[in-house]
Amino acid sequence: MRRPHIRSVAVAIAVTTAATGLAGTAFAGSGTGVERPVASAGTNASAVVRAAQTAAFAHASATGVSQGDELHAQDVMIDPEGARHVRFIRSHNGMPVLGGDLVVHLDRALAYTGVTRAADHAVAPATSRARLTADQAAAKAAQAAKGEAGSAQLVVDARDGAAALAYQVTVTDQQGTSTVVVDAVTGKVRSNTPDSDEFLSPKLLADLRGRGETLDPATGTASGAPEAGLLGSGVSGATTYPSPAKGTGKTLFVGSVGLTTTATSKGHYRLKDPSRYGTETRDAKGTYTEKFSAGTAFTSTTDVWGNGTTSNRASAAADAQYGITKTLDFYKAAFGRKGIANNSKAAQGMVHWGSKVANAFWDPTCTCMLYGDGDGKTFKKPLVVLDVTGHELTHGVVDATAKLEPTFVDAKGNQYGEPGALNESLADIFGSNVEFYANNPKDTPDYLIGEKLGLAQKFLRRLDHPSLDKLEHTIDYWSPDAYYTEVHAGSGVSSHAYYLLAEGSGKKTINGVAYDSPTYDHATVKGIGRAKATAIFYRALTRYMVSTTDFHQARFATLQAAKDLYGANSTEYKTVDSAWAAVNVTVANTPAARH
Repeated sequence: MRRPHIRSVAVAIAVTTAATGLAGTAFAGSGTGVERPVASAGTNASAVVRAAQTAAFAHASATGVSQGDELHAQDVMIDPEGARHVRFIRSHNGMPVLGGDLVVHLDRALAYTGVTRAADHAVAPATSRARLTADQAAAKAAQAAKGEAGSAQLVVDARDGAAALAYQVTVTDQQGTSTVVVDAVTGKVRSNTPDSDEFLSPKLLADLRGRGETLDPATGTASGAPEAGLLGSGVSGATTYPSPAKGTGKTLFVGSVGLTTTATSKGHYRLKDPSRYGTETRDAKGTYTEKFSAGTAFTSTTDVWGNGTTSNRASAAADAQYGITKTLDFYKAAFGRKGIANNSKAAQGMVHWGSKVANAFWDPTCTCMLYGDGDGKTFKKPLVVLDVTGHELTHGVVDATAKLEPTFVDAKGNQYGEPGALNESLADIFGSNVEFYANNPKDTPDYLIGEKLGLAQKFLRRLDHPSLDKLEHTIDYWSPDAYYTEVHAGSGVSSHAYYLLAEGSGKKTINGVAYDSPTYDHATVKGIGRAKATAIFYRALTRYMVSTTDFHQARFATLQAAKDLYGANSTEYKTVDSAWAAVNVTVANTPAARH
């Protein structure tokens, strides 16, 4: 889950470019989707941005850009085959536009070739005069989100088929922040969305508690054989400090693992990885802070972290640090992505967050992972398992690229709509890929999500046959009702398409796990392999998806990605089409009107 929030964009393009790292950002490299720095691509990013801006206004009928609009570049991607893509957010007469994002596509000569846009209408609101004051809007937002409101900012809300003048307000309560959008003319609350990306939805938590189910997964596996490559000795051999050290994490869920740490002085260590941009896990100590700097650093005199049980606070930290670094390593090895936002900055996590919190979150406020310890009743262990971390950090990747958002949120905080479901699906897809990359014998790589949480049904979700999940009632196939489906339940549509693309339909056993994937049309799909399927979905996310992308548009995005990587006449391209048809997403049943 994520928030409909746009950071301030009322800045010059040169400042925006510098702030988002365009001067050294990474671009698509080889046919597998590996990324390379702009310097090696031989193209000046500023020239690409200028060409894309010019093209957007020159082709206004296609791009929807109009007088009063300003485009602010967020990312530039240069493909080895020559295409260039610039992702923009938009402001109108100085006001940020919610749902105004677009990607302009250019060829090698910087000529316009097309656009992917969130809003399919002009973003100019019917009126530019607010009837509500900023203070009145803040008061309405505080009442809606039941917290303390910050200042109200005028925006254009273009997310719901038309553009409206609105106020955007951040509201803070004990457990985090929400972004509330209030109509500046009518005073209606247009949206109220929690900012943090929760792994477990309010509906699921309520259902588990209503069933009386207790999740107490097995831990204490640290005494097993160490993971391959474990070199933790507690000795760095350094003569100058700080310096890298080789530590040992005795985790709750994946046994003894090697962790790169920091020797701060002779015989003193910190759980911070200098080889991965300074990635660090800290102890929130039961507070609800969203400031990573307020967390307490984990330190040691042995460079051994945890004891495999919850009696040692560092055990959960070892799981978190392991999961975060493996996620970073997966994205770098598969796509050359340098950090969650592809900006060579640290990924961060805080364990022991809050009091009796039965969840884990990607928190965009601190751009970090937050892990609760469980509530002591339904969840009795910290939610620090590997695929949870891979899933949640992928929300950070989506936040840095397409910013897929739920279409609407109910009063209890449950989110709905296809873009939000696609966000959850991508988190499951890449989260499972983190497991395959880590290949830890204590956590068998599979296409199951949450299989180590201790659920009675043995998993939370699964990609091969999503409807086997009876907790969230995940769906296998698309129908018009997908718009009204809670996002985790709706994620099954694109997750199923991905599994079919990777592994094919029917029965299959992988790493001892049995799968049997059905198809809507009873057709047989032959998979192209996980590596190719993942490359296609990653390129689709980073180049051809925007905040409002639905399942049919995701089909088009993945087809375009397959065409880029393998050609329009390739087996890979044809299998993408077949995989979507197998989950009932086709050209023929594309809705006439977008929600």
